Amino acid sequence: MARTQDEIRQTNVKKILLAAEQLFAEKGYAGASMGEIAQLADLPKSNVHYYFSTKKALYQEVLLALLEIWKQDALCFELYDDPRVVLSTYIRAKMTHSRYRAHGSKIWAAEVMQGAPILKERLRDNLYEWAKLKESKIREWVESGQINPVEPSYLLYMIWASTQHYADFDYQIYLLNDDKPLDDLQFEKAVQSVTSVILRGIGLTA
Repeated sequence: MARTQDEIRQTNVKKILLAAEQLFAEKGYAGASMGEIAQLADLPKSNVHYYFSTKKALYQEVLLALLEIWKQDALCFELYDDPRVVLSTYIRAKMTHSRYRAHGSKIWAAEVMQGAPILKERLRDNLYEWAKLKESKIREWVESGQINPVEPSYLLYMIWASTQHYADFDYQIYLLNDDKPLDDLQFEKAVQSVTSVILRGIGLTA
């Protein structure tokens, strides 16, 4: 059965975004070209320009797609009320994406470290309100005595820093792990360690 135009579009856009994510991470926004992205995606350059008229538009879409993925990681804040369940689930999701989508985390870090020159307004609108909702949930836990007093934003920053480290500094981890990526057992221990330190810090058992 022949694929529909919508299915073809979805497939091509996904290939382009993944290729762009890798090249923007490896070469930076300025260093990556639309031609290289097309080559990595195994598509004609004209196809890339058909879906994304400029490199800036493609870069913005990569960042916004990553933001949506990370928002999905935090759905546990809406699905559960137990802080132990919410935070354990969130940390594992963040760690998993750091392991399998390291390129995306590096692009995000590079953009933010430069003051978000490409995504500033979209980031302000998308990230600010989303983060405030998560902070509100943490504040409820503090006020109800479910966790030790903590500034909600600082707890989020700590989670982001400790989980995204495994993506942004993956080469350092590789180097210190005898020139090997973490295997499944090591990764599981890393998840458990991050989870334990954060939960115990706010008065919960891991």
